[in-house]
Amino acid sequence: MFLVLVMLLSSWLKVNLLAVTLFLLIMKLRRSTLGMPSSEVRVIALYTVSNQMMGDVKEGMASSDKPEIVERETKEKKHEEGDKDEEKGGFIEKIKDFIHDIGEKIEETVGFGKPTADVTGIHLPCINLERADVVVDVLVKNPNPIPIPLIDINYLIDSDGRKLVSGLIPDAGTIHAHGSETVKIPLSLIFDDIKNTYDDIKPGSIIPYRLKVDLLVDVPVFGRLTLPLEKTGEIPIPYKPDIDVEKIHFQRFSFEETVALLHLKLENKNDFDLALNALDYEIWLADVSVGCAELSQSTKINKNGISYFEIPITFRPKEFGSALWDMIRGKGTGYSMKGNIDVDTPFGAMKLPISKEGGTTSLKKDGDDDDDEVC
Repeated sequence: MFLVLVMLLSSWLKVNLLAVTLFLLIMKLRRSTLGMPSSEVRVIALYTVSNQMMGDVKEGMASSDKPEIVERETKEKKHEEGDKDEEKGGFIEKIKDFIHDIGEKIEETVGFGKPTADVTGIHLPCINLERADVVVDVLVKNPNPIPIPLIDINYLIDSDGRKLVSGLIPDAGTIHAHGSETVKIPLSLIFDDIKNTYDDIKPGSIIPYRLKVDLLVDVPVFGRLTLPLEKTGEIPIPYKPDIDVEKIHFQRFSFEETVALLHLKLENKNDFDLALNALDYEIWLADVSVGCAELSQSTKINKNGISYFEIPITFRPKEFGSALWDMIRGKGTGYSMKGNIDVDTPFGAMKLPISKEGGTTSLKKDGDDDDDEVC
């Protein structure tokens, strides 16, 4: 029985030596692509063969464990057969332990290890009244001598346990051997969807969020691994400011050209500060455009606060027609204003719309002490 076992082992080694040779040749051809030294290629080849040997030994043990029905003539014959089985089992166990030791040495030599990941940044490249575009930076480090594929990325953003957005990014790329990559995860929050789903989330508020990311990678030796990540923070639900024309101060009046200052009130209805950098606007009196411009204006508006500033306008009253006489007689005329403001916030830069419709104003006589009033 021992001789038969040796012959089987010898035959197995011949076949697998050929497999080793072919494997080394293939790995040598791929070495330039992988950028791996030849020593590491040989070690990986040995590791692969050792795994195959382990599988074959296990298979052989499984087949040898099947009971055989034989007739025993004497008790002495039974004892002899038992001794041979013990000898056979001990020999296979030694081979198994030897291959296992080889596998451990290969793992130590090659240096296979689990990759690591960390959220290094969360950016808001665009945020307005409709949506917030979010980019999550995840740094993935690969300590292994071969590239590893990033199979899937699962992400979820919730607020107080309520889902805001979730998704899956398949085939997210490859992490180079002994390298690191910053993987960018783009996603968008649609504010109308959030407000329609959760009534208590109001425009202008700041809500807490929790970001959960699961990275699925495929690593030799370890197989498929899931790297869970989590990050918390806050995100705003912006609301447009209110703007009103408090009064109009006419600096020079004539039918050909009139110069005036608009005194504006800007109310911040958000739970965060606004640092006003610029505004563009167009204003209409009696449905006639009296001016549009882009101005650089530096003003801080505290959260839920009010700020006042002035902008100049120049117009020709004769273009108003009968509406001018209504203004002179004190009957008033309607005005409207539309535009945008560029602001900095704790969450990044925003461009917010401003608008006012339905206001009225009247023109007072020359020499009056009060400024022209706006209602």
